[in-house]
Amino acid sequence: MNTKRVPAILLALLAASATMFYSIKAVQAATELARVNGTVITLEDFNKKYKENLKFFQYKAPTKQAVLDDLIKRELGIQEARRLKLDKDPEVIERMNTVLYHAVLDKVLSKQFETISSTDAEAKAFYAKNPEVRTSHIFVAVRPEANQEEDKAAFQKIKKIQDEALKDGKMGFAEAAQRYSEGVAAPMGGDLDYQTRDKLDPTYYETALKLKSPGKVSGIIRSQFGYHIVKLTAIRSWEETDKAQVKRMLFDEKRSQIFEKYMAQLKKQYKVSVKPDLVKN
Repeated sequence: MNTKRVPAILLALLAASATMFYSIKAVQAATELARVNGTVITLEDFNKKYKENLKFFQYKAPTKQAVLDDLIKRELGIQEARRLKLDKDPEVIERMNTVLYHAVLDKVLSKQFETISSTDAEAKAFYAKNPEVRTSHIFVAVRPEANQEEDKAAFQKIKKIQDEALKDGKMGFAEAAQRYSEGVAAPMGGDLDYQTRDKLDPTYYETALKLKSPGKVSGIIRSQFGYHIVKLTAIRSWEETDKAQVKRMLFDEKRSQIFEKYMAQLKKQYKVSVKPDLVKN
């Protein structure tokens, strides 16, 4: 190797590097569209945002100047929020964390959600376990913040209805509901019409299913809303039900399974401790 040529080669490399550096700087300078304090809005940023905006306008697209003004206003708002330390505000942090929560679900699970499909056979099998039920109820409400004495009084009230109105068929169920029940269904004899599983309190729905035969009446049960005596009046058959609605419910069920599986994996990766006794009903 000719050592006399080394400096010349190094000079050539340095010259090439310098040319590339200044070329990159020139491109960066050329693509700087606006600057808000030290933050640059590039032409690439603008073009991306402009194309996004066009998707939402069918007849009258926004002008490029309007989109640029919006980008500048957005950056001004962000910088002002930081100056006011809103990014440290607990309420704002909570809202930002909610956005992050939904963002990670969308990022990780959206493609799995898109692959969900259901056949007619799957929907029919699902419906067999989760049919639409028609029920009536006698209801005594209990406020969410009710104390133990209020809860006890509500139970005693519905127990009295059970013992004095329903026992030995002294009064028909619909008549007892009209006379003693609370809630919007009372004037209709407690009739709630047909409802799917997702529209009813889980305890209430399971109680109705366990009755199996229309006409049967449950004992007193406690839901999240209060005390009920439930009468099963009908179960809608597969042939009569809205099959598209059943498939939507099955989709939600499959999506929930994917979600729960993902959360179970996260629980293994992170340290989670719970004190369930503090939230007992």
